Amino acid sequence: MNRAKTFRQMGFWLMAIIASVLLSGCGSDYVVLNPKGPVAETQYNLIMISVILCAIIIIPVLALTAFIVYRYRDTKDNKAPYKPDWAHSTTLEVIWWGIPVIIIAILGYFTVRDTYALKESPNQAVKPMTIQVTSLNWKWMFTYPEQNIATVNYLEIPAGVPVQFQLSADGPMNSFWVPELGGQIYAMSGMATELYLQADKPGEFYGRGANFTGEGFAHMEFKVEAKPQEEFDKWVQQVKNTTPVMTKEDYEELRKPGLTDKKTYSAFPEGLFEEIVMKHSHGHDMDYVMKKTMPATGQESGNKTDEASSTETHHHNH
Repeated sequence: MNRAKTFRQMGFWLMAIIASVLLSGCGSDYVVLNPKGPVAETQYNLIMISVILCAIIIIPVLALTAFIVYRYRDTKDNKAPYKPDWAHSTTLEVIWWGIPVIIIAILGYFTVRDTYALKESPNQAVKPMTIQVTSLNWKWMFTYPEQNIATVNYLEIPAGVPVQFQLSADGPMNSFWVPELGGQIYAMSGMATELYLQADKPGEFYGRGANFTGEGFAHMEFKVEAKPQEEFDKWVQQVKNTTPVMTKEDYEELRKPGLTDKKTYSAFPEGLFEEIVMKHSHGHDMDYVMKKTMPATGQESGNKTDEASSTETHHHNH
């Protein structure tokens, strides 16, 4: 009777675990498993490949563990053979060494392949746009060097266009993350990191800081809106016509610790992102990331050329 009760309890807990795993995929709240762009899709596929390959090892090991515990249990009526002198089996050695080696080799291949692929623009046929991201206490500032506009705690991008994010911090290290579009990457003082993301279709996406930075960390959230290119261009023009210019004084106010609502600016100080990076870089060369900024046309292009020259001179002075 006790044995039957034990099996019923084991069955109950096993079903509860399986149900928890299966039901965790229901709903739209599991944004990591709901890719909306090519970068997130690549990472999702890598996650699934890793889960399958790990399951090939974990499930048999768990099953064998349960079998061995039951088969060789210490009871008077257990008739399992007792072989204290058994020491080696070539077949078993090949199985429990060969299978993991093969699985690790397969996982290594897909990981290396996708890691290198994610370092490049996900769509080589479309020119990427650049957005500079600065993590502040406790807010996100986005500067658009090609459009010469800036936003705080709000990000708008054109759908179907790869975006090269250049990231740094003017405060504690944080991590920039838009789960439905791709994995997170650190934003660190004195360094410029980069991340390519792309939204396949128009939509709204949830973004946040993923690295604890103190009291206001929980509020470091931002909304990402992907719109058709025409609507994005209209939004840029609207920002230019209806919002104030960000001054150096405005930025110094923003960088103070504290929370703030969504803000937009029709322009920002020339070379602001580069100054933020170089301020804490201690002479390290960050041009390998920042030189990728795509110049705009006309007057804005001229401004960016001057900005690049100014940054290079500033760098050499360091």
